[in-house]
Amino acid sequence: MEYISSKNIFLLIRDTLKLHDRRPMDHGSRAGYLFCKMLECKGGYEQYEIADFLMLATLHDIGAYKTDRMGDRLNYEFKEPMPHSTYGFLFLKNITPLEEMSRMVLYHRVPCTKIPGEDFQYAKETEILSLAEAAEVYHLALGEGFDHKMFRRQEGTFYSKEALDLLDLAVARFDVFSHLADESYQKELDDILEYMIFTNEDKKKFIQTIMMCIGFRSEIALMDAVSCVCVSKQLARKLNLAPENEEKLYYASLIHDIGMLSIPAKIIEAPRKLTQEETALTRTHVSREEKILLNRMDSEIVAIATAHHERLDGSGYPKGLTASSLSREQCILQVADVVTALTSERAYRKKLTKEEIIKTLKQDVKDGKLHRQVTECYMDSYDEITQIVEKETKEVLDLYNSLTTKYHSVYGDFKNKNK
Repeated sequence: MEYISSKNIFLLIRDTLKLHDRRPMDHGSRAGYLFCKMLECKGGYEQYEIADFLMLATLHDIGAYKTDRMGDRLNYEFKEPMPHSTYGFLFLKNITPLEEMSRMVLYHRVPCTKIPGEDFQYAKETEILSLAEAAEVYHLALGEGFDHKMFRRQEGTFYSKEALDLLDLAVARFDVFSHLADESYQKELDDILEYMIFTNEDKKKFIQTIMMCIGFRSEIALMDAVSCVCVSKQLARKLNLAPENEEKLYYASLIHDIGMLSIPAKIIEAPRKLTQEETALTRTHVSREEKILLNRMDSEIVAIATAHHERLDGSGYPKGLTASSLSREQCILQVADVVTALTSERAYRKKLTKEEIIKTLKQDVKDGKLHRQVTECYMDSYDEITQIVEKETKEVLDLYNSLTTKYHSVYGDFKNKNK
């Protein structure tokens, strides 16, 4: 069953990352537009191939979320581009379905003479992307003073003649910079997105990628997200949910905390209890994620994901739903979210003991906040589920740590080869 279209996968990833910082995604969309128009001028591509390149181009600066100060774009784009290029390449290669195209990100800010031609399927496209990105940055910075012919001064040294010729053609045929200036390019991008085709496995991996992006903001938040997914999955199986409902719960658990990308890490990781103002800000993460999810994903999945802070007695947020309005899947995710908070160590308190956790859960059931059967199912399987959670969170943490290790290795090798 299709829970989300290929086009909406793209929009969901883009807009989720905008919660963290919109600048790399806005830049990626504009550079992606120029890139696609240059590819149209080159010819030889099917529409779905151009749509795939748009996905890659939009995400080409994703490494900046992890490695760079977003406010200093000219520095990380032109003076020191390799940190974000390297991490972005590794993230896309190891986390997303874009493995084959990911090397384009590694080389997108190096001179055309240093982009490998042998055994690199997308060498020419990388040359084009490099120019498209630079043109977008300078067009935005210089405004009416921008002249795309300025890049001819670096013909054959940084930018290839073919890429420069394609930019000339894109200006002549499509008036691309006028469309960027008045933002009418967005309609053209929307048309390209209609040709995106992802398999269900690709979609699932992209949604898992969205969860992994939470790690850009806070490692603690990522570990919590993984823990919640794991607890939800185990409870769904033990409570014998129908396969379709179990799958919807799984998708909902993956995305239930994407709104946390909008909350500053200094609040998420504060070594104290939050102030009233900070608590109020943190609670906005649900409404922010709902705004992104609505009309893009299966409505039942959205309803499950956005109810994870509701409580059976109506004391939860943001809608104050009560037991009569809550499904079994919503109740499972609520318990999983509470369990995650209780079992995780926080900067302002030590990790709770099993006895303390069980006592708290029993009180929540007694107070009518959490579903009795679901909570008791967790308590009865506490040791088993805890062991599985520890294993799965370690695997994700090991993956993140391996990206850092590979980052230093690839970055070091690249610098040595290009001295």
